Amino acid sequence: MNFYRSFETSVKYFFKQQYSIDVDEIDFQSTRKGYVGDITLVVFSYVKKCQVSPQELANQLGVYLENQNTYVKSYNVVGGFLNLSITDEFYFNTCQQIFQCTDFGFQKTNKSSETVLVEFSSPNTNKPLHLGHIRNNLLGHAIANILEANGKIVQRVQIVNDRGIHICKSMVAWKKFAKNQTPESTQTKGDHLVGQYYVTFEKEYKEQIKQLIDDGYSESDAKQKAPLLLEAQSVLRKWESGHVSTINLWKQLNDWVYSGFNQTYEKLGVHFNKIYYESQTYLLGREIVNKGLKNGILYKKEDGSIWIDLTQEGLDHKLLIRSDGTSVYMTQDLGTAVLRSEDFPKMNSMIYVVGNEQNYHFQVLFLILQKLNYRWAENLIHLSYGMIDLPSGKMKSREGTVVDADELIRKMEETAKIKTQETGKVEHLENHQKQELYSSIGLGALKYQLLKIDPKKRILFNPSNSIDFQGNTGTFIQYAYARINTMLSKTKKIEFSNKNGLVMESIEKEIINLLMLYPQIILNAAEKLDPSLIANYLYDLVRHFNRFYQNVPVLSASSSNQMAFRITLSKTVADTIKSACSLLGISVPNQM
Repeated sequence: MNFYRSFETSVKYFFKQQYSIDVDEIDFQSTRKGYVGDITLVVFSYVKKCQVSPQELANQLGVYLENQNTYVKSYNVVGGFLNLSITDEFYFNTCQQIFQCTDFGFQKTNKSSETVLVEFSSPNTNKPLHLGHIRNNLLGHAIANILEANGKIVQRVQIVNDRGIHICKSMVAWKKFAKNQTPESTQTKGDHLVGQYYVTFEKEYKEQIKQLIDDGYSESDAKQKAPLLLEAQSVLRKWESGHVSTINLWKQLNDWVYSGFNQTYEKLGVHFNKIYYESQTYLLGREIVNKGLKNGILYKKEDGSIWIDLTQEGLDHKLLIRSDGTSVYMTQDLGTAVLRSEDFPKMNSMIYVVGNEQNYHFQVLFLILQKLNYRWAENLIHLSYGMIDLPSGKMKSREGTVVDADELIRKMEETAKIKTQETGKVEHLENHQKQELYSSIGLGALKYQLLKIDPKKRILFNPSNSIDFQGNTGTFIQYAYARINTMLSKTKKIEFSNKNGLVMESIEKEIINLLMLYPQIILNAAEKLDPSLIANYLYDLVRHFNRFYQNVPVLSASSSNQMAFRITLSKTVADTIKSACSLLGISVPNQM
C-alpha cells in the first residue's frame, strides 16, 4: 500500500518534463519535529543530474507540486530538504484506506513465496535455559514472525546439542553423586536436575585439578589427567560405540531435560516446526567430511585427524575429525545443514540466530559448505547478536552464576503482580484473570526489554527496570492498548464514513503519518533482521497517541462525525499496537 503514490507520480513527471530524467527511487519521510510541513523529500541525490543547487532544485519542485498536486497546499525549503504541507483531504482519504484494510502492513503468503529456515534456541542438554537463551528464543521467534508478515514461508527449526563431552559430564556426576534422584523424587524440573549435576561435575573437577597441582603436576597436565575428565571422555567414547547402558542413561537424562525445556518454551510462547538432534546428524557430518577428503578438498594428518586449509581465505587450518575419530561441532553443523537442505528442498535461505561469540565458527562453516560445492550455502546467514551482562557481571554456566529462565519469568510475573495491585484497578477481576494479567505484563516487559535493543548490541539487563507504566517499556505499550480498549468499550460500534466538515488536528496528522509508516517498518525489520525497529516504532506510536488522548476530545468531540473519526482512528492505533506486539510475541491485555 503506497500512500505517497500521488506525490511520487508528480515528482517523476517533474523530473521527466523539466530535466528529461527518469527517477526510480523517491523517498518521502515525515517532516522532522520543529520544522513546518508534514512530509519531506530530500533532493540531494538528484542535484548532480540536474546541475543546479539543492536549494534551487527544491524550490523548483516545491512550486511545481504546489501548482500541480491537489494534495499539496504549501511548501518550504531548508537547504536541500523540501517540506510539504499536505491538505486534510489527503489524510482523510489515507485514513479510509487504512481503516478498511485487514492485516494492515502484512503481505500475503502463497505457494510461490520464498521459504526461509530460522534456527534458534539450540540448547545443550546439560543445563536449563537461562537469560541468554531467552534473548535467543525471543529474537528467533520475532524474526520468524516478521518474515511471515512479509509473505515468506518460514520454518522454525533448532538443533539440540544432545551429545558430546558436556552431557557426558552431567552423566558422570549423576552416576557418582545423585543416588538415583529423579525429577519426580526431588520435585524438580528435569532440566534443572541435570543442570545441577553439570555444576557439581565442574566443582569436583576443579578440586581434582587443585589436588593434582599440589601433587606436582603442571596446571595443563592436571586439567588433562583429572580422573573425572578422563571418565567423561571414556563415557563419550562408549556412547559413540553404542554401549547399551551408556545410551540408556543418556536417553534418560535427555528426556528429563526435554520435558523441562518444553515447559519453558510454552511459557515463552515459542514453537518449532522441526527439531534436529546432534546425535542424529553428526554421522552425516562424517560422511560429508569423508567425501570432501576423497575429493581432495580436505586433508588427513599422520595422526588420522582430518582438516581443511582455509589460509587462502585469510583464516587458518580447521579440524573436522579428531585423531581418535570423534567429531567436533563443525562436523555436526555440516551434517545438519545438508540434512535441512534435503528436508526443505525449496529452501531459499537459512538464518542462524546465534550469539556473536560464534562469529568465527559460522564464517568457517559457510565457507566449508561453499568449498564442498553446496550452492545454497551462499544464502546462509548468521544473525549475530550481542551477549547479555548483568549488573553483577557476565553469566557463567559452569559456575552456576546464570540467570535461570524459569526463575526470571517467575520474578517478572511476581513484580507485575505487585505493581499492578498498587494501581488498585484489578480488584474486580477473577483470580484466574489476575494471574493471566500478571503473566501477560511480566512476560511482555521481559520480551520488550530484550527486543527493543538492536540485536548486534550487547545488553546490560536489569529486570527491575523492565516493568514501568511510563517510559520505553512493554508495560507502557500494553497500558496504552488497554486504555484505548477501555475507551472503546464505552461507545457503541461506530464507523467513520463521512469526512465532510471534519477538522484535522496536527497531532492526528502525526499519528496518521506513523500509521502509514507501519508497512515499511515491517519490511525494514525483515531486511535488517532487527525486531527493535518494530519495538521502537511502537513506543513512538504510543507516545503520539497519548498526546492525542490528553489534548484532543474523543467521546466529547464537537460532532458525532468528528467523534466517529477519532474513535476509528483510536481503534486503528489499538489494532496496530496489537499487530506489532504480536510480531514481538507480546500479548496485549484488554484491561490493566
